[in-house]
Amino acid sequence: MGLFSFTQEIAIDLGTANTVIIHNDKIVVDEPSVVALDKRTDKLLAVGEKARLMYEKTHENIRTIRPLRDGVIADFYAAEQMIRGMVKMVSSKSHWFSPSLRMVIGIPSGSTEVEIRAVRDSSEHAGGRDVYMIYEPMAAAIGIGLDVLAPEGNMIVDIGGGTTEIAVISLGGIVSNNSIRVAGDDLTSDIQEYMGRQHNVKVGERTAEMIKINVGSALTELDNPPEDYVVHGPNRMTALPMEVPVSYQEIAHCIEKSISKIEAAVLNALEHTPPELYADIVRNGIWLAGGGALLRGLDKRLTDKIGIPFRIADDPLHAVAKGTGVALKNIDQFSFLIR
Repeated sequence: MGLFSFTQEIAIDLGTANTVIIHNDKIVVDEPSVVALDKRTDKLLAVGEKARLMYEKTHENIRTIRPLRDGVIADFYAAEQMIRGMVKMVSSKSHWFSPSLRMVIGIPSGSTEVEIRAVRDSSEHAGGRDVYMIYEPMAAAIGIGLDVLAPEGNMIVDIGGGTTEIAVISLGGIVSNNSIRVAGDDLTSDIQEYMGRQHNVKVGERTAEMIKINVGSALTELDNPPEDYVVHGPNRMTALPMEVPVSYQEIAHCIEKSISKIEAAVLNALEHTPPELYADIVRNGIWLAGGGALLRGLDKRLTDKIGIPFRIADDPLHAVAKGTGVALKNIDQFSFLIR
């Protein structure tokens, strides 16, 4: 598409933690879902990584917001500003100005009509002329490279920041699904709470996130364990500085409850799967996508517990975005896009 094309097309994976935008088959924006607004004028100050650097570090005139909570829009105005800011990033990188913008956006499979409407309104206010939507597990399946239109069952577990989406897909539709609001953010807050309770040290959301990335694990026994991660923070009682080494075993214990909820949700979705599709799933294995798929030992733990092999997608963080991009290119083929 050249400079003179009247319709520009972008695919958006609007995530609780990160937003990814694809234009012309390329990932052009991959930024944290954070905006910084001026408290007095509500003017947009920063979006994405720049806003994330300000998160939990601002003074009273700036507020940093994560517009999505649990996979849905929690702050309408901030979400609109964020989508608008990120679409601007695409246009500045691709040097286009387009009067009409076609978007395909990934949404959680458990979205209510009201939540779908909120995403649509925010996207239209941010400049989208034609807005289509696709359920995230369906997009993840396409992004992994599965043939979603075939008469055979595939199961996807997409663990994002705000929701875990579990879906069985066959013939281009979702046969059974289970969407729970336990995901990456819950693991982060489990770690925050644990550090305060166990080590008496106060840590912010970003530090807890770093602990999760560096020593997060779903198993207490790993074949190649990560080194302990050292956390610096104030003592909760005395406010004096502390230095605490954190091991992966500790984190495995403290996120145990949340991981068990994800396990139970997978079993629940399998319970509601028709027997013929169940047989396909046992043969094909279950795919893990989303940032949560990167948690050490999660695939092994689920495989041992459920008895069906779990596989991690090649690029789990971008599976939904890539699938959304494919759906955008073949909009006429995929009848399951929500208009």
